[in-house]
Amino acid sequence: MNFQQMRIVRETVRRNFNLTQVAEALYTSQSGVSKHIRDLEEELGVELFVRRGKRLLGLTDPGRELVPIVERLLLDASNIKRLGEHYAKRDEGELVVATTHTQARYSLPPVVAAFKASFPKVHLLLHQGSPNEVVAMLMAGEADVGVATEALADEPDIASFPFYSWHHACVVPQDHPLAGSQSQRQPLTLQALVRHPIVTYHHGFVGRARIDQAFQEAGLQPDIVLSALDTDVIKTYVELGLGVGIIAPIGFAPERDRGLTLLPADHLFAQSTTRIGVRKGHYLRDFAVRFICQCVPSLRDADVRAANG
Repeated sequence: MNFQQMRIVRETVRRNFNLTQVAEALYTSQSGVSKHIRDLEEELGVELFVRRGKRLLGLTDPGRELVPIVERLLLDASNIKRLGEHYAKRDEGELVVATTHTQARYSLPPVVAAFKASFPKVHLLLHQGSPNEVVAMLMAGEADVGVATEALADEPDIASFPFYSWHHACVVPQDHPLAGSQSQRQPLTLQALVRHPIVTYHHGFVGRARIDQAFQEAGLQPDIVLSALDTDVIKTYVELGLGVGIIAPIGFAPERDRGLTLLPADHLFAQSTTRIGVRKGHYLRDFAVRFICQCVPSLRDADVRAANG
């Protein structure tokens, strides 16, 4: 039994039992992958995978019990490596942060600037993706820290902390009927919004579920003409007159978005909370803990380590 066999078992499950993709991911041959699997099954005396001919279709009962053990062993092996790096070079290394475009563009820059000032020798990698991709990177050990509004709190193997809470706002061109003058402007209503096309986030991004919930509870059907993954794209199409934008207000800056007007909508949409997460049991170097605490100053190092297990 060896680590390569365990990596192959884990990757086979992740790649939905496609051995060609497993071989590509692990930089080996498909025949080598098959041999490692056969050798492991012979050593254990049980079949781990359900087969049809040469194809793997799923896990047997022993295979299902083996997978979480393999995950723990590989996580601990990775932690041993991080432990060595931590004590050999305390303030040097690499910090991988997985996040969405909105957080990378708007909420994280001041944190990153402060972090780099404190740890100039740490190479910081920002990977942008969907909330589910952020979770996947954390669970695979490909990221140390994840930042997103969705998904992090739903995964039991991820410890997460509130970063900041917020409500959606609406953005329109300055000459839009909903804009009006400041003195004449009436509180925005969902009934007023549904009279106009809507431009907002794609499902699963930046609190979109809160937007859908608000209209559904009011018995209204909005005309969402365009959905996008990030705030900048939404504002671009609002400027072109495509519709009313519903955005995270952190993405609006009056000095930059001069042709647009931001309309508060705290009373229309439920509060959203952007969170910072780490995989439980993933060894965190001191600078990773400091990054989290710089995002959430109320947290202490001990709080992060206790939650991380």
